[in-house]
Amino acid sequence: MSIDTALTRLVGVEHPVVQTGMGWVAGPRLVAATARAGGLGILASATMTYDHLAAAVDEVARRTDRPFGVNLRADADDADRRIDLLIDRGVRVASFALAPRKDHIAKLRDHGVLVIPSVGAARHAEKVADWGADAVIVQGGEGGGHTGHVPTTVLLPSVVDAVDIPVVAAGGFYDGRGLAAALAYGAAGIAMGTRFLLTTDSTVPDRIKQYYLGQTTSGTVLTRRVDGIPHRVLRTALVDRLESAGPARSLLRAAANAIRFRRLTGLSLPAMVREGLAMKRGNDLTWAQVLMAANTPMLLRAGLVDGHTDAGILASGQVVGLLDDLPTVTELVSTIVSDAEKVLQDSSRIVR
Repeated sequence: MSIDTALTRLVGVEHPVVQTGMGWVAGPRLVAATARAGGLGILASATMTYDHLAAAVDEVARRTDRPFGVNLRADADDADRRIDLLIDRGVRVASFALAPRKDHIAKLRDHGVLVIPSVGAARHAEKVADWGADAVIVQGGEGGGHTGHVPTTVLLPSVVDAVDIPVVAAGGFYDGRGLAAALAYGAAGIAMGTRFLLTTDSTVPDRIKQYYLGQTTSGTVLTRRVDGIPHRVLRTALVDRLESAGPARSLLRAAANAIRFRRLTGLSLPAMVREGLAMKRGNDLTWAQVLMAANTPMLLRAGLVDGHTDAGILASGQVVGLLDDLPTVTELVSTIVSDAEKVLQDSSRIVR
């Protein structure tokens, strides 16, 4: 059997399961593994240079001929060039962490690329749907990384009721019961980050994976002290220090990280300023919050790439406390789908 939804028909994937575009985590190996397993894998490009992104897209294409996506920053200085890359390479899906511009959506759709932004409120879903988005991913407060305060069980139905395009549910999903529940709410599939991070196909260092597996359901914290925006991460000694640090110290740390990120990516100073202006306008942030945002990529890299829990942050959804294994992506996707099928079949038997 299989689960046929508006998402699988739209994208051309076998299963309604999406692997989210996690910075420093969602690279070619994980994305290709997800695609081969029948789901939709999404490359995280926000922490990649343009050349790195081009190489990553080509590597995924070498590993699989199945559909995959790329997550883009609409406010990136080279967003238009990256969109052209997706079009040129025939990438199936363009995902956006924040609302893309209306002209971005039009250009991508005109060239056959599906546009699936992530949203955090029904009004945001309505806006991008009116602009022509093909589907949306809605993440509730249980999710890891940048997230909101409204739980998925409240946010998801409000978005499903607000738009007529497929809605993918994120935040709090990790098994077949969750997929079945999301479908019952009217969603067309689920998207997961933490669950895919904790697989053998993830390139996160093994000792960091074990650190995740040792957490409880109360092991995360929703903090603004990483980058000025609500961010769900594992509670570590570093996060506790960030929570207690004064504003001046936080800004000095962010300034240092901005310099490090510039060196790492080769981003010019004018480009960084332009991106900061776009971020400020697009998210209604203060200049202090824009500067704080420089913390995110470097602190995530220290944890998820370099493996330092004492010097890096580890984005995580609350489901981390329910996870105790490291399956392959193929095992994960097939188990989720088969378990969801069983739940749906068993549920149908109670209806008289």
